[in-house]
Amino acid sequence: MSEWSVSEPGKLTFDEPVSELQVRIVRGTVNVVGTDEGSARLEVSEIDGPPLVVTQQDGILTVAYEDLPWKGFLKWLDRKGWRRTAVVSLAVPARTRVEVGVVSAAAVVSGIEARAEVKGVSGDTTLVGLAGPVRADTVSGSVEAQALSGDLRFNSVSGDLTVVDGAGSSVKADSVSGSMIVDLDPTARPTDVTLSSVSGEIAIRLPHPADAEVEANTASGAVSNAFEDLRVSGQWGAKRITGRLGAGNGRLKATTVSGSIALLRRPQEDGESDAWEADPTSATTRPSPSAAASASAPLAPTDPADGARVSSGDNSGSGPGGDATSTDAPADGTTDKKVL
Repeated sequence: MSEWSVSEPGKLTFDEPVSELQVRIVRGTVNVVGTDEGSARLEVSEIDGPPLVVTQQDGILTVAYEDLPWKGFLKWLDRKGWRRTAVVSLAVPARTRVEVGVVSAAAVVSGIEARAEVKGVSGDTTLVGLAGPVRADTVSGSVEAQALSGDLRFNSVSGDLTVVDGAGSSVKADSVSGSMIVDLDPTARPTDVTLSSVSGEIAIRLPHPADAEVEANTASGAVSNAFEDLRVSGQWGAKRITGRLGAGNGRLKATTVSGSIALLRRPQEDGESDAWEADPTSATTRPSPSAAASASAPLAPTDPADGARVSSGDNSGSGPGGDATSTDAPADGTTDKKVL
């Protein structure tokens, strides 16, 4: 095993192969990027407090504090240990498995093709272009994910989740009070989406044409729906959106107790904009295609229902002619010890 103690800014290059990366920091930022190179590189651009301990053994590269273990990471709430900060950047082979833990720090992970796991006590996480399965667990930090082609699993107490151009076969998310916005890539295969929240708002934007069995439930929140083929039921209290879109190969299930649910329709890729134009038989006017195009960026949780319709009557649909109005709904045993 090789070991380095890093107490000041500097760079390290690791010539031995790296198959797994483990990073745990308090405050500051950690950036991890996957590359086509065979070696791994570390740059510490800022550090204050205890030194970071860097080890490499059996293909596992670890950058962490000695008193910050991975096991039980989310319970590490001793604020006396928070008097430290580090800004760490790592470039590793794209096929490296990545585990990142942050306490009151931001994390950015991109270009990784193997499994990626992020744990955060607080601080936001950004995930970009990950091809392997992804798991993100946070207490209060939010997660933004863009162009993920692997399965995504998200758990949080109060952190928000935003998924843009999601192309994985599965998205499963649970939160107590965080909001969820999921935008599915229209070129991807049918996706199994399961979202659950107690009081957070949920918004899902589906491709057009969509291909999914849909079941969305809220006990006391509002619902809005942009698909004529789906049925909205419930007038007082509990409301549901159910039905089949296309052949029903995908699956969408969204559940919240007091939060709102919005099902949005993505514009067609070929430039046709019938799904976003005004309906001459309804007083509701939908956004123009130019305005809808801006929705490819993460949607604001407070206004995710642009272009959707809300139904308040039992068994009422969202098609033309219905009484509908717009509503707001809702990352070997030896040791060479060196000091950098």
